[in-house]
Amino acid sequence: MATRLGLSLPQMKQYDIGRDIPAVARAAEEIGYESLWVFERILFPEPARQGLYGVPGLPWPDQYRSVADPLVSLTLAAAVTERARLGTSVLVAPLHVPFQLERALASLDAASGGRVVAGIGTGWSHDEYAAASVAPFEKRGQVLDELLDVCRAVWGPDPVSYEGELTTIAPSVVGPKPAGPIPVLLPANSPKAARRLVDRADGWMPGAAGAEQLAEQWRGLQELAEERGRKEPIQSVLRVNTIYTRDAYKGDDRRPFQGSVAQIVEDLVAHDAVGLEEILIDLQGRVRDADELTDVAAEVFTAAREAGV
Repeated sequence: MATRLGLSLPQMKQYDIGRDIPAVARAAEEIGYESLWVFERILFPEPARQGLYGVPGLPWPDQYRSVADPLVSLTLAAAVTERARLGTSVLVAPLHVPFQLERALASLDAASGGRVVAGIGTGWSHDEYAAASVAPFEKRGQVLDELLDVCRAVWGPDPVSYEGELTTIAPSVVGPKPAGPIPVLLPANSPKAARRLVDRADGWMPGAAGAEQLAEQWRGLQELAEERGRKEPIQSVLRVNTIYTRDAYKGDDRRPFQGSVAQIVEDLVAHDAVGLEEILIDLQGRVRDADELTDVAAEVFTAAREAGV
């Protein structure tokens, strides 16, 4: 069976979100993409006191100056599509009040006929944590654990009840319920995070940083699952952040998924060999507008399928 391919929706500052998100969502489904994805950035600190991904001195990309809300974006996409799954890659859990986030995800799933996939992480931006004012950065792991508890409670049978550090739910009817089980996917960037994923989540959502590294991580995660007695298979969605250029990148320092459509597809083939179930492709950052995004997305999809992905 062919690897499922997904496409990130246009949330960045160069897009007209009310017009472009529905247009790209419709086009992506017609092209053949099986899922549509959003990410989360809530502010652009200026000056940036912390580098991108927490790496000192790494600048934030200019496109992050305005990023549309992920759940609003998915709602726009849900309204104009019928089949494509609707995923988050990722929601930053500690930027949200757990109970309200779980109700929003359940409502979107019910409205879309059971198409939501919840990719959830802890993020890295101290400024975003401060602005959200849910919990301090130092408690990000505890907040994620509580959010996972709350989602299972809220999405489960009534009466719902829960008591945690941030959340207290008196025995209550809480609806609407999801149309079906919402898969929860987590990154696994540390041994503790890998254990949380194996014990508590449905699947894994890594970022692409080279096929060999991905294969090693996947083997390690599967071995950990066996050690900890996990019975269910680990679902898997690889996130690919492209650095698209119309012409081929000529330098010897080319990074994975940097360059032309042919170079991006070459890297897709290499990563696909690892054996993950789905690859989501983010092309939105380096194109002019929604028309170019749609054209490049179609070109990548066709070339990837012709290459056996």
